[in-house]
Amino acid sequence: MNLRLIEVFLPDEDAQKVPELLQDYSLIEIWQTRLCNHQNLVKILLSGEEAETAIDRLETHFSQVDGFRLILLSVEASIPRPSLPPEIGVEQKKQPQEQELDTQVSHINRHELYEDISATVILSWTHLLMVLLSTVIAAIGLLRDDGTIIIGSMVIAPLLGPNMALSLATTLGDTTLARRAVKIGAVGISIAFSFSVLIGYFFTVSPEIPEIASRTRVSGSDLILAFASGMAGALSLTSGVTNAIVGVMVAVALLPPLVTFGLLIGSGHWQVAVGSMLLLLTNLICLNLAGLITFSVQKIRPRKWWEADFAQKVRHTAFWIWFVLLSALMFGIGLWWRNYRFS
Repeated sequence: MNLRLIEVFLPDEDAQKVPELLQDYSLIEIWQTRLCNHQNLVKILLSGEEAETAIDRLETHFSQVDGFRLILLSVEASIPRPSLPPEIGVEQKKQPQEQELDTQVSHINRHELYEDISATVILSWTHLLMVLLSTVIAAIGLLRDDGTIIIGSMVIAPLLGPNMALSLATTLGDTTLARRAVKIGAVGISIAFSFSVLIGYFFTVSPEIPEIASRTRVSGSDLILAFASGMAGALSLTSGVTNAIVGVMVAVALLPPLVTFGLLIGSGHWQVAVGSMLLLLTNLICLNLAGLITFSVQKIRPRKWWEADFAQKVRHTAFWIWFVLLSALMFGIGLWWRNYRFS
């Protein structure tokens, strides 16, 4: 059973209101401990599915109270094992045809999701060094036409965080997180591109190398790959089981075409480089569009109604911006490919 422990710090008189406030929830246990200075610590053990709404209710009632602090902890195990509430047991006995899929039960609450994603968009020397090292390794793999080396570069490329952070920011209407995501993403792309150009300037780059040639054109499979990678990235984060494999899938769509673009520019193959640039832009748009759609389908929303209203407007605007950009890009790719083929 997916469990969460909520710790709430409140003054004495407010702490007494917590059990009544959460009486509609299937709480497993609730404890109160008196602290110094008339403060109380209330600990609430409950299922992860109910944690988000419980936190929202507590925040709504106590956010203006002096000394209020809420801490959310993930519980690995609880002994004795909690038994299922009666109403849940009844639901599980339903016939398969009577059960409905719930898009919210399967994901962690938005507070945990926000913290997990925010932690990936912090500009640090480690982040910059990982971008630089992954660029060097990818460039070597492309020049040697070695797919194994290219895969190795994608394992360490920190490209999942900024793209998923931007998708979450547009879903929640969080302009602060959006600015951070754009900043980190732009810095990473700039470093990878600049260093790739430098490598291309000093080393011989042939557009005929298969690993390079395959990343100078856009096909339908590239669109599917980028969409699938974006959805996988969003789902891995919302399910709380992010792993390196999903990060590699996102890097597949971004790092190789980005490094290819830089290598070709640095070596003077301007016309061929346009193809890799178009592939990079297409993948970038598809990743963010897929992440936005996935977060939206899972009904990740802000708590306050006015924030939810603003987030809905931002979400719709972002969707149409990405969609129009993708459509315009597809049209431009068609024109470029026709002119390039007959030139």
